[in-house]
Amino acid sequence: MIDAQGKQIGVMTKVAALALAKQNLSDLVEIAPRANPPVAKIINYKKFLYQEEKKKREEKRKTKSTETKEVRLGPFMSENDLAVMTKRTRDFLQDGNKVRLVVYFSGRQITHPEFGHKVLDGVIEKLSDTSKVDREKRLEGRKLITVLSPEKQKSNEKENKKISS
Repeated sequence: MIDAQGKQIGVMTKVAALALAKQNLSDLVEIAPRANPPVAKIINYKKFLYQEEKKKREEKRKTKSTETKEVRLGPFMSENDLAVMTKRTRDFLQDGNKVRLVVYFSGRQITHPEFGHKVLDGVIEKLSDTSKVDREKRLEGRKLITVLSPEKQKSNEKENKKISS
């Protein structure tokens, strides 16, 4: 038998344990039923359930979920538009998200996929300091797709700089 503060009371009968729990206005909860003798604890059961729920919520809050952001590009984008999209992609990567780069071909553009490869190669090269390629370039229908993920070491260094500042 264990009391509400966690101190061991000793071995006692079920009737005596229930009487002690009623006296303390608490519940008697069996913790280890297979032990010899079984271990029971005097606690407020609703409070116990609330604290367990609170722990689960706290653990859920601590886990960081990573999203996959999509950045759409065209095979004949101007340098300025490409620079803006590269900057946006860099921001997504620094936030810890994966980025899916998609080059959409419309109409007869699909007859020259090399232009799309050239655009993706340029973006990947510009972002090589903060990211790594998760999935190589692949043509799926009218889309040329690749996936980038943030490099672990680089993002940790930036977090350390933010903390020290």
